[in-house]
Formats: sequence, structure tokens, C-alpha cells
Amino acid sequence: MGVMNTGKNKLLEPYLQQIPAEFRVRIIEEYLRIKFRYQKGEYDSSGLSCGKFCEDILRFLQFNLTGSFTDFKDDISNFAGQCDKLLKLPKSNGNDSLRIIIPRALTLLYTMRNKRNIGHSGGDVEANQIDSIVIGRISDWIICEFIRIFHNKSLEEAQQIVDLISTRSLPDVWEVNGKKRVLLTNLSTKDKVLLLSYDEPSILTEDMISWIEYANASEFRSKVLIPLHKSGLIEYDQGLKMIILSPKGCKEVEERIISVGDHQLLNAEIAN
Repeated sequence: MGVMNTGKNKLLEPYLQQIPAEFRVRIIEEYLRIKFRYQKGEYDSSGLSCGKFCEDILRFLQFNLTGSFTDFKDDISNFAGQCDKLLKLPKSNGNDSLRIIIPRALTLLYTMRNKRNIGHSGGDVEANQIDSIVIGRISDWIICEFIRIFHNKSLEEAQQIVDLISTRSLPDVWEVNGKKRVLLTNLSTKDKVLLLSYDEPSILTEDMISWIEYANASEFRSKVLIPLHKSGLIEYDQGLKMIILSPKGCKEVEERIISVGDHQLLNAEIAN
């Protein structure tokens, strides 16, 4: 299963429309990868996405503040030095956040990526949850700043948008006492299976039945799992008694189930 959530991708896009697409698409993709990989406990991979995120942000800042930028096909040499060049630009080139604060935040993020044993050997600290939390929160702040500056939102509104879109992968799935529950009450049983399968790489059939609280196990297999398997949305291995979401099922969850639910949640929260 891919790491991207296209539903959340589409939700973040409107708030960054003033950023040219060649930068915006890359920034959003790497930002969501940072969040997704952290949520999956992939702290090393989260750090690698952080490096790409920093480079994409730097290129955009170069373009926004000076009109030119390091081409995407070229490596950025001396990343900290490139950030330092932005700090020295005159005030007339852009506001303090774009010229000074974000470049300094990028320098910290990029230093963590290089010096904390992320993606290579030699750092004095292994990739870990606390480092990933720092990376995620600073990345959140940068996206909030972009929403504030380029979409004319307050910092509080920007934080609300970021929280709803990306700080949690599936707000409609709740894990409690080793079990998972679907919190949306209007989903069909088949959609609940797809949503839970999206959240968990592979699920034992008996666990799925328990999580959904389906009364008849035989009927669940014949009326829910087998039809989903035949439609190509899941791989239902009856021998191993295992359920695995297919790429087609992943797309179905992201574009229909999650996307619709997130839009409803976001609209309700912002209305309040």
C-alpha cells in the first residue's frame, strides 16, 4: 500500500493555491509522508521525508524571495549556507517568517536529518520517536505559516486546518484495549472492513469480526469478505484467515470513505 492519502492531499491543496504547483505538490506530498510514516512508527523513513520536505521548502523560498531557485534536478550543496543567504536578504524581499524564521527552522530540521543517524550510519542517536515528534511539529508549524501567509488565515485557523487534515491518519478509527473501532456510524459493514484494513496492513479474520462486532461469522465471510475479495478490493486468504487491502481498495478508501468524512469534519469544525 502506498503512503499517500490522496483525500487529505486534496484537502490541503486549496489552502496553498498561491504557491506555484511545481512546489506545492512536492511540499504537500513530503509533508504528508512525514506524518504518515511517524504514525506508522517508521521514524527513520519519517526523517528521510523530512530531508526532501526541507529541500522543497527551500527551493520555494528561494523562488518566492529572489525569483530564482536551485533546479529540482540539481543537488543543494551546503544547505545551511543556502538558508543563511535568505537571512541576509533585505526586508523588502519578503516578510520575516519567509526570510528568517522558516529558513532557521529548516536548518534545524535538516541538521537533525543529517546528524541523528537517519538514513545512514554515523549519527550518535538512532532514529527515534522523540526526534520524529520534533520533526513533525516543526513541519506542522511551517505548513501553518504558509496557510497563514498565503491563504490569509489566522495562525489559530491554520493550526485547526492542519490538525484536522494531517496530525492523525484516521480520526474515524479508535484503538482501545488492543481492539479497533470504527467511529463513523453511517458506514456499511463492507466500508468498515475497508477502513480498518487501510489502518492495519493485515488483519486476522477473527479480529476483524471482533472489531466490527458482527454476530454471525459465517455470514460475515460469505456476505462481506468474499464479495469484497471478488471485487478486488481486498485479498481474503481463507487458508491463512487473513485480510489484506488491495491497491484498488486503498484508492476506494482514500477517494470515497476518508475524503468524504474529512470534508464533513473540516466543514463542521470551521463553521464553528
